[in-house]
Amino acid sequence: MNRKIGVVGLGYVGLPVAVAFGKEHNIVGFDINEGRISSLISGTDYTNEVTDKELTETSIQFTSDPSKLKETDFIIVAVPTPINEHNQPDLTPLVKASETVGKNLSKGTIVVFESTVYPGATEEVCVPVLEGFSGLKCGADFFVGYSPERINPGDKEHTFTTITKVVSGQTPEILEIVADTYSSVVKAGVHRASSIKVAEAAKVIENTQRDVNIALMNELALIFDLLDIDTAEVLAAAGTKWNFLKFSPGLVGGHCIGVDPYYLTHKAQAVGYQPDVILAGRRINDGLGKYIAGTLVKKIIKQGTAVQGAKVTILGLTFKENVPDLRNSKVIDVIRELQEYDIDVQVTDAEAGGNEALREYGVNLISYEELEKADAVVLAVPHRSYIEKSWSNIQSLFKNEKGVLVDVKSVLPLDKKPDGISVWRL
Repeated sequence: MNRKIGVVGLGYVGLPVAVAFGKEHNIVGFDINEGRISSLISGTDYTNEVTDKELTETSIQFTSDPSKLKETDFIIVAVPTPINEHNQPDLTPLVKASETVGKNLSKGTIVVFESTVYPGATEEVCVPVLEGFSGLKCGADFFVGYSPERINPGDKEHTFTTITKVVSGQTPEILEIVADTYSSVVKAGVHRASSIKVAEAAKVIENTQRDVNIALMNELALIFDLLDIDTAEVLAAAGTKWNFLKFSPGLVGGHCIGVDPYYLTHKAQAVGYQPDVILAGRRINDGLGKYIAGTLVKKIIKQGTAVQGAKVTILGLTFKENVPDLRNSKVIDVIRELQEYDIDVQVTDAEAGGNEALREYGVNLISYEELEKADAVVLAVPHRSYIEKSWSNIQSLFKNEKGVLVDVKSVLPLDKKPDGISVWRL
C-alpha cells in the first residue's frame, strides 16, 4: 500500500526520516519553527545532517501549517523528549505534537512515534491526547505504532537507511503495515518487536547500556588519576584482550545517552524499583564536568598562576565532535564551575552557531582567530579542525606559549608535546 506520509518535527531525527521517505513517497514535512521551514524550503539544513543535494532530490512539502497533516494517513512523530532541571522526563513537546496531530487526524491513519519515551508512554500518554483532540477512537478509527529513532548526529556511515529499524504496532495487522512502510526505504531491514512496550524499552536500554559503560570508564579514570596512572595507556593495554569492550572516559551529553536513562529510571521508580546501578552511572557522568574544572584549578595553582582572573580557553561547546549540536552539552558544566572560581573563561567552537549558544547557555562564542592568550586551555570537544591544527597552533593559544592543557578525550599525542605545556587528561 502506498501511504501518504507526514513527518512531525524536522530536527536531527525527523529531517533524515523525511528525506529518506521523500525519495520514494509523497511527504508532508511539518515543524512549528517557521524559520526552520524557510531554511529547508530554500534548500539548506543547518544541522548538517542532510546535504543540499539530498534536499533537492526529494519530494517533500515543507510546511508549518498543521492542517496539511489531514492529507496524510501515516504520521511519524519525531520531536525531542528532553529532561527537566530535576532530571525528570519532559514530555511537553511530545504532548503538544500529539495535540497537533490529534486536531488534524483523519480516519484510518496510523501514527508512529519515534521520540524516546519510557515503556508504556505511547499508549498511556500519547493515545489519550490523540483521542481527546481528534474525537476518534484508537484501535477503531486510527492506530498507533512505535519505532525508536537511532539517528547518530554527524555519523555518515550509520544512517537512517543503513541501520536496522525496530518497528511495532498495536495489532499484528498494523505492525505489518508499519514494517512494510519502513522497509520501503530502510535498506538494512526491520526488526518486528512483539509489542509497543518492547520497542520503547529497547530504545532506552540501548543508550542506558552505553551510559553505564562510560560511567565505569569515568570512574576508573578518577581512580587512575589519584594513582598517577594515565588512563588512555591503561585502556590501550587492556584493549589488546579480544573481549575487552572499547569504551573510553569523557563528558556524556547529547540528546540520547545523557537523557534516556532518566526515562527508564523514572518508570522504574514509578513501579517501586530503585535502579541503583543506572542512577550511580548517571551521578558519575553528571559530575564529571565539575571534576575536570576542579582538577584544572589545582593545575593552575601549581604552575604559580593566580586563580582569580586567570584566563582559560575552552575549545568546543557541542556535545560531540564535528557536529553543531549543542543539546545537553556537558561542556557547560566545566565552564560554569570555572566561573565559580572567578576565572575568565572564553569559549570557541568550530561547528556551533553563536546565536544558539547564546540562547541555550548564555555563552558568547569567540572565533578561534580572536582568542586572547590564555593561562590554560581545555580541549573539550576534539573537532576535526582542532586536531588538524595539533600542537603547533594550540601552543600559540597560551601566554608565552606555556601553560596547562586539559585534553579531555586524550586525542593529542603526548610524544609531540611542546616544552612548557603540562597536560592533564582523563
